Amino acid sequence: MLLEFKTKNYKSFLDEIVFSMVPAPKQTGLDYSIHSKKISSKTYKSLCSAVIYGPNASGKTNIIGAMDAMKAIVLRGTISNSEITTSPNYAANLLELIPNCNSKQATPTEFSIKFIEKNLLIEYSLKLDLGKFMELDFSRKILEESLKVDGKLVFSRGKKLEVNFPSKIKLLINNSIEISKKDLLTKIAESSLIPTDLFLNNGFKSIFSSKLVEIILNWFKSKFIVIYSSNAIKILKELAEPKEHTVYVEKTMTDVAKEFGINSNAIGFNFKGKGKSNDDGEVYLCSIFKRSKYALTIPAEFFESFGTIRFINEFPLILNALHNGGTLVMDEFDASIHPMVLMNIVNIFHNDNINKNQAQLIFNTHNPIFLNASLFRRDEIKFVERDDKTNNSRHYSLSDFKTADGIRKGEDYMNNYFVNRYGAIKDIDFSNIIVKTLTKTNDQENFLLKEDKSHGK
Repeated sequence: MLLEFKTKNYKSFLDEIVFSMVPAPKQTGLDYSIHSKKISSKTYKSLCSAVIYGPNASGKTNIIGAMDAMKAIVLRGTISNSEITTSPNYAANLLELIPNCNSKQATPTEFSIKFIEKNLLIEYSLKLDLGKFMELDFSRKILEESLKVDGKLVFSRGKKLEVNFPSKIKLLINNSIEISKKDLLTKIAESSLIPTDLFLNNGFKSIFSSKLVEIILNWFKSKFIVIYSSNAIKILKELAEPKEHTVYVEKTMTDVAKEFGINSNAIGFNFKGKGKSNDDGEVYLCSIFKRSKYALTIPAEFFESFGTIRFINEFPLILNALHNGGTLVMDEFDASIHPMVLMNIVNIFHNDNINKNQAQLIFNTHNPIFLNASLFRRDEIKFVERDDKTNNSRHYSLSDFKTADGIRKGEDYMNNYFVNRYGAIKDIDFSNIIVKTLTKTNDQENFLLKEDKSHGK
């Protein structure tokens, strides 16, 4: 269960932003939209959803990108670049893309996350020296790294390394550890620190607590589901012994697709290739048409609409989050999908009887239907806007506004947003550009054509 994410000097966010999933104080209404978890004697609350608004290029996707980049760094265990592209978010693999491109001096990049997993309140933070934007030959180093459990410091890495064993994690300490030798082991771990490697994944895991690290890494891997580009999602079906000319019907996805409104009889998978391994051929999503003696299959992308395929590809992620109590963060989750479908998914995450594992849904959007007091709480509605002079972004919530700014109960949030009472909106007018382009002289047009032709060569 995600409580808070912070970042600083990530692309357009030069200053620190705090993306909070903790209910704002003095906010009432839609209490079913709040999860609660009791740890020891304290109860922690979190929002079950959040929607992010802002104009194009404002920085909405950069929030999701920052989450994705932190996840990638933690799972790799290093701030060295990845040789394998693991995400459409290139900054997660090529860290020289992370620092703010307008900053004239090198500023540390910071990530911090707070979440609950296995009845532990976990806070993990990183402060990284990545150099300036696109400084390829810079010698990177981790300036600070810290881990807290239930508010108690487990380790802190800075000018020196400190390791502690709070009572909550003593059962998770490696069996070979002798508590009396903690200071000696800390010195050994400190002497073996590599500037670009995370202490979490390396020294702390191998020397002090592999069990605690596994809890943290498994959350990042399986429950912190960050989709930087939902257009890139494709269902990958693993078939034990796929056979050619055999159609594998996916019942759950067929039921979902029928509810969505497909024209085919079913959705499934077909296999093209030879051999008994998926490596020897291609498994692809297909539309299935039943005939009296056989089934006709067509690649789904040839027959179904883009919105249908997009939703079919997204649905397993939704199901996985609900099943595992994960946090699903998705860029433009709603693109090409009907508002009634979207509202139903949101309502499912808000439904305690269905969302029993306390899953969360976070997405950015341009669709104004979610600016609705009966659908989202004020603290669930987030905004991002970019300053035209500095090109730096800032993030805030609707709950940050006072009642005088148009957030009284019963206010029309959608109307207030479009009349620019909340910011995070921008007037766009292409008229002058189009008029200027249409009135170009023939010489100018020929010049442009020649340039295009020359470029083509």
